[in-house]
Amino acid sequence: MSTDTGKSRIKVPSNEISFEEISRTDRETVLGALRRGATRREVMGWLMAMGATVATAGSIVTAAGKALAQTPKRGGSLRCAMALHGPSDTLDPQLVTSAIDYVRGRATYNNLVQLDDNIVPQPELAEEFSPSDNAREWTFKLRRDVEFHDGSKLTADDVVWTMNRHIGENSVSKAKALVSTVKEWKKLDDYTVRAILDSPNADLPAALGTFHFRILKRETTDFSAPPGTGPFKIKEFKQGVRSVHERNDNYWRSGGPNLDELEIFGITDSVARVNALLAGDINMMSQLDPKAIKQVEAAPGFEVLSVPSGAYMSIVCMRDKSPGKNHDFVEAMKYLQRRERIVKSILKGHGTVGNDHPISSAYPDHCADLAQRPYDPEKAKFHLKKSGVTSVDMQVAEVDSGITDIALITQREAAKIGLNINVKKVPTDGYWGAIWMKTPVHVASWNMRPTANVMLTLAFAPDAAWNDSQWKNERMGKLLVDSRAELDPAKRKEMYCEMQRLISQESGIIIPAHRNYVDGVSDKVKGLGRLPLEALGGAEWPEFAWLDA
Repeated sequence: MSTDTGKSRIKVPSNEISFEEISRTDRETVLGALRRGATRREVMGWLMAMGATVATAGSIVTAAGKALAQTPKRGGSLRCAMALHGPSDTLDPQLVTSAIDYVRGRATYNNLVQLDDNIVPQPELAEEFSPSDNAREWTFKLRRDVEFHDGSKLTADDVVWTMNRHIGENSVSKAKALVSTVKEWKKLDDYTVRAILDSPNADLPAALGTFHFRILKRETTDFSAPPGTGPFKIKEFKQGVRSVHERNDNYWRSGGPNLDELEIFGITDSVARVNALLAGDINMMSQLDPKAIKQVEAAPGFEVLSVPSGAYMSIVCMRDKSPGKNHDFVEAMKYLQRRERIVKSILKGHGTVGNDHPISSAYPDHCADLAQRPYDPEKAKFHLKKSGVTSVDMQVAEVDSGITDIALITQREAAKIGLNINVKKVPTDGYWGAIWMKTPVHVASWNMRPTANVMLTLAFAPDAAWNDSQWKNERMGKLLVDSRAELDPAKRKEMYCEMQRLISQESGIIIPAHRNYVDGVSDKVKGLGRLPLEALGGAEWPEFAWLDA
């Protein structure tokens, strides 16, 4: 796996693009060239030789110059309000389920690899990583200068112990399915580990860059204030209340974090979150309600951060419970979706139309050949009559901005064909533990994942812990395994198209739309990335954010 960050790996589209829309690694490459004395003309020439237009090259270089003038400042405290929190909040990486957990994990720990803004794995605790035996083995060489917050050295023993928590029949890891092909983590020496797989998996590094695979100190059992290797130490952690993090002055990465302290907590009411931002009580917030976008844009001193992604909101009809057991009922629900209206009116254009499977056009493996399911009330009425269902309860919490409105639109459309949907609004606090995957019909929200295989493995593998409609299809499981080893692009594409078709036609998941990550921030907050896997730049901000006070 190449870890080169030189000129040859920059991806420059020929259309107009802003400096902030290229990856963090590529931004640093441009900035590095300018710092080393390259002229504006030289950098523009280099960018144009790689496919950029004059306008694009000029825009990137101009913005890079401005960025150079904004040297990150050290110091200050930042307060961040996330949309959800509750009694299941945790600092145990194998159990995390929500954005607030992901941010706290990023502040406290590191991964073997880190995903850049283009979702490409880059070195983190592993300074090098490479495949062998046709991707049946992956070797990771660890950095030798890393210490945990308690002063102990990071070694291969910590990595092997951490990774073993995610494998085996007794593992309770929420991401167990992503490493199900790993049969052994082997220590080669104090700073080298190898993953030995029972089948090829080219996606393993990308999977290891996600939220659950933070590296722990071996034998950690107390997660009230666990020692990590990350940019911040835990000063205070109260589940469902808040966490406070103080800068790790002994951080292994050059420069270290910029901020002195972070405070992370939840404000579950979307209006209250916006009010707290505009009042200056917080510096940044996740899940800006689309209805409030214009309000934040019009307020001096605040900005809207919108990052296109494959994240999605869904209605879950559990296939192991009535009425979701009835295929015709699920079909009726799918044909009732006003997809274009949802994107235009509810998401305010910050999203794309969904087709009842999770792989949107944001993924390279998106199947453009799959016919778009239309809004068709006559087909919905036909399937509803076959199903015999006349009434259903739908549990709804605002787990994602706009999901309640989507449920209400579905309720209105259902009434037109004789289906009574009783929308039962429930609290967001504790939703993922009390409602999700427990009640027959409810709503859900999913982040984008680094690859299509990772996304599908997490949510649709027959044995996945998060298979939220409990649709278990043997063909789907086989395709997931076979596609990881398929090197022929055409054959691999066929496999992913078949998987998307199976999900769209047979699962109990209804996906009317994919959403951008839309957040609100003070314009004094700098250094946010654009990784499209979670709110606020993929939850990567704790290490890189700084305040321009």
